[in-house]
Amino acid sequence: MHSAEGGHAKRDHAKRVLASPLARRLARQRGIDLGGLRGSGPKGRVVKRDIPLAAAEAAGIPEQAEAIEALEVGPEPERRLTLSRPAPAGGLTNKQVLAIYEPGSYELLPHDTMRRVIAERLTLAKQTIPHFYLGIDCELDAVLAARKRLNGMAPQDGPRSFKLSVNDFIIKALAMALQKVPRANASWTEEGLLLHRGSDISVAVALPGGGLFTPVVRNAELKSLSEISNEMRDLAGRARSKRLAPHEYQGGTTTLSNLGMYGIDRFDAVINPPQASILAVGRAEKRPVIKDDAVKIATMMSATLSVDHRVIDGALGAELLAAFKAFIEDPVTMLV
Repeated sequence: MHSAEGGHAKRDHAKRVLASPLARRLARQRGIDLGGLRGSGPKGRVVKRDIPLAAAEAAGIPEQAEAIEALEVGPEPERRLTLSRPAPAGGLTNKQVLAIYEPGSYELLPHDTMRRVIAERLTLAKQTIPHFYLGIDCELDAVLAARKRLNGMAPQDGPRSFKLSVNDFIIKALAMALQKVPRANASWTEEGLLLHRGSDISVAVALPGGGLFTPVVRNAELKSLSEISNEMRDLAGRARSKRLAPHEYQGGTTTLSNLGMYGIDRFDAVINPPQASILAVGRAEKRPVIKDDAVKIATMMSATLSVDHRVIDGALGAELLAAFKAFIEDPVTMLV
């Protein structure tokens, strides 16, 4: 009789716990006893946000419990997202992340080796490289005219055939600009700056299903546009099928990332260590511009240079962008 009475008492106590229906369902899913919770709702009512908090505490993760509590948005519109204590240096653990979300509300896609390497390198870049950004707009009408004319003159087949893209001109212009501003063609080491002699341009290539490779066009300043075009076509094709050798995607002196084909106007790219810069270019589009005190239509492209401030300061970065703009807007200067 005593144990039966005790069971009745426990059930009566559970019934007396003030909790929303959603909170009760989430508590049942996670095996959490509502009787041990102190709710954050009116009159101590247990509400949805109390359940992941309790789950984190039950898992022995007090830091995450405090973070979850701080992340909840209150009724005041001016409340901001803050953590009650700093997150661990390595980021949130698996347990900490999973404690936030309801079981069955997500699908876990394991990381492949490429995604892990990309994550490690980007984290290293943002944690150790002091980025800053410089932007400029470039007119592409001369490039488009030159591209059309050169492609029209190109052999259709054979070893000397080619088909130029705007990206080929951008690679060449960036390589020439680094030769004109050699102090920007550098990498940081603890001992000193590595001043590179050649312009080895890494080019970001997106892979089907996610991830990317950055095949390198070496000594691009010495190569013709047709050589760059054919080499890049070969490298990009083998990159997408993951058939590049390490020496073909390691060791560039800067990187070009072009998202113009995806309709992106402008963006800021993350530097690929140990390089000290990366040029992000957007789509070419017709815009109204002022020429000779009159409004005219021109094909424009926005370019943003991310630089390592330890290697390239503002004036040097501006000089490099100016050199790039001069070459891309007057492509005949890249042919001499």
